[in-house]
Amino acid sequence: MAIDRVPALKRCRALGLEPAVIGRSKQSKRQIVNNRRKVSEYGTQLKEKQKAKFIYGVLEKQFRGYYDKAKTMQGVTGENLLGLLERRLDNVVFRLGLANTRRQARQLVRHGHITVNGKRVDIPSALVEAGDVVAVAEKSQSNEFFKALKESSNALSAPAWLDADQANLTGTVTRFPNREEIDVPVNEQAIVELYSK
Repeated sequence: MAIDRVPALKRCRALGLEPAVIGRSKQSKRQIVNNRRKVSEYGTQLKEKQKAKFIYGVLEKQFRGYYDKAKTMQGVTGENLLGLLERRLDNVVFRLGLANTRRQARQLVRHGHITVNGKRVDIPSALVEAGDVVAVAEKSQSNEFFKALKESSNALSAPAWLDADQANLTGTVTRFPNREEIDVPVNEQAIVELYSK
């Protein structure tokens, strides 16, 4: 299994992203050097694809699969692609506020702490459907991490397409997200243009 082990802050700086996009609160201490070199159209398209892959923690083969699936769906291909990436279980756990970063959410899912409709799911790339209930497993609720999360005073901040319940550490997918509700700084049209060459 391939794993992306690139340091997160270094990758954010290279792609021109704020660390808050991936859930990090730290800022890099290095100065950003402004290169005055002109970037080609292909270079900007590639950078947008790399941003999306990095934000969602997806490698190339899986990302290409999401693109192929989005192309066959009805609607705009770029919006379908971002919608599919948002529906990943690890992203939903992150959006519900059950994890600080998508990487942490991925680990929580892999370790079996998350259930979907009462069944334990340990595949981070599983796509949730409208009406699915994502929750912390009963056994895991006694874990120190989840106890602290339950007792914290900050309410879980979920987007409009998710309904979060902090007292029970659960969330419901009310509907699929639309483009206005996806706050990732990615130009999805550039990704579609890159793949359609």
